[in-house]
Amino acid sequence: MPSYVALLRGLNVGGRNPVAMGELVDCFADAGFGGVRTHQQSGNVLFTASRAGDGRLEGEIEAALRERFGFEIPTLVRSRDEFAATIAGAPEGHGSAELRSDVFFLKGPLTAEAVLTEMPGLREGVDAVAPGPGAIYFSRVKERATTTRIQKFMAMPVFRQVTVRTWRTATRLLELLDEGA
Repeated sequence: MPSYVALLRGLNVGGRNPVAMGELVDCFADAGFGGVRTHQQSGNVLFTASRAGDGRLEGEIEAALRERFGFEIPTLVRSRDEFAATIAGAPEGHGSAELRSDVFFLKGPLTAEAVLTEMPGLREGVDAVAPGPGAIYFSRVKERATTTRIQKFMAMPVFRQVTVRTWRTATRLLELLDEGA
């Protein structure tokens, strides 16, 4: 069966939308998904599904989460191959020791090109962004990370269609997807 990762937005952040990982696993299993496991406490769910992985999976998962937990949890689903393409598409040096690097995963139909047109001016010599498949790669120079301007983007309405994972978390999720294959 194909492997997927669900990236849940806004879960267990700053004491908001608390969900125990065991309950999350149970929710996915009760919805008919197999091999369900989580990574960290921030809403990374790995699972298998016999049904197609198009946008219907996201809607199905969001409905199950809403029914179980009583609030909206925006969800992005990527197949193992889609996720691997995003990792492979990162610009050279993304994730290097000199940078703090993240992947901003985009909820369809939002595109990287559309996000970049709305992206406010970032700090020259500190911030860097690049488009990728279903994502934006964002990094900032570690020594100057406190001067980043990315918070302006994070305050914009379009950011509600984005969920962020650190580069380390994103690459670890791919490793976990591969282990489960």
